[in-house]
Amino acid sequence: MRILFAGTPQVAVPSLNELRWAGHEVAAVLTRADALVGRKKVLTPSPVAQAAAEAGLEIIKANRIDEPVVERLKALDLDAAAIVAYGGLVPPAALQQPRFGWINLHFSLLPAWRGAAPVQHALINGDDISGASTFLLEEGLDTGPVFGTVTEPVRSEDTSGVLLERLSQSGAVLLSQTLAALEQGRAVPVPQSGEVSLAPKLSSADGRIRWSDPALAIKRRISGVTPEPGAWTLLDGQRVKLGVVLLHPDIGEIPSGRVRERDGAVLVGTGSHAVQLTEVQPAGRSMLAAAEWFRGTRREDLIFE
Repeated sequence: MRILFAGTPQVAVPSLNELRWAGHEVAAVLTRADALVGRKKVLTPSPVAQAAAEAGLEIIKANRIDEPVVERLKALDLDAAAIVAYGGLVPPAALQQPRFGWINLHFSLLPAWRGAAPVQHALINGDDISGASTFLLEEGLDTGPVFGTVTEPVRSEDTSGVLLERLSQSGAVLLSQTLAALEQGRAVPVPQSGEVSLAPKLSSADGRIRWSDPALAIKRRISGVTPEPGAWTLLDGQRVKLGVVLLHPDIGEIPSGRVRERDGAVLVGTGSHAVQLTEVQPAGRSMLAAAEWFRGTRREDLIFE
């Protein structure tokens, strides 16, 4: 099958590789333009662009699919387009180009968590099961009929980064299988059914921890926003980034937001019981083990805001 692959971040790379290994003809790769990365703001190609360049594939760099891009797609004479986290809308004129349409790999069990941050919202909300879906892209937000799904249990130690990595691997296989079924005339998309939930893009504000919340809600939020946009709190008016936390339901007497050290463990009180910090990153510094950070403060009166 002659396809266009559209994607941008690292989680899309396994799908590009899987489709190539499965024997599909990748006519071109559509990805977002080079972006400034890191503290030094180095202009850097997207992970998908880098993978495509290594494979010697034609690359189309565009942050929006405008008329010139649509004309390029027409010239490619595509059977289908596979899209994984491209990061831009596909207009109606582009949707009409491939014979079999655009097949989207989305990292949720649709119609759950439609939107830009499905894995993050799944963890924040405490889902036990996550997964990925392939569906026929249409103008609505992740509303198209579904070709197939794959499920993945959520582990207690999962962060959104860790879970998304697993889903990127299993989802890549699902996407390849979906395209193969399309080519063989066996794919039958089924309209979505069930309760709809939305997963809008998270901002930095979504990573702020409210210590009056129950410990489990705090753990889920930190796991959901790790690594992006990142969990944080304030200490003496300065932003402090936080790694994942561990639950300590046996310790309930520490006031919410108060930091205490016990037997080498750095604990913080919440609205229910204590959580244990694992890593802390003070403003302008690297991430530290929580015990090392606490010793370096040389204080016993730490209160997170």
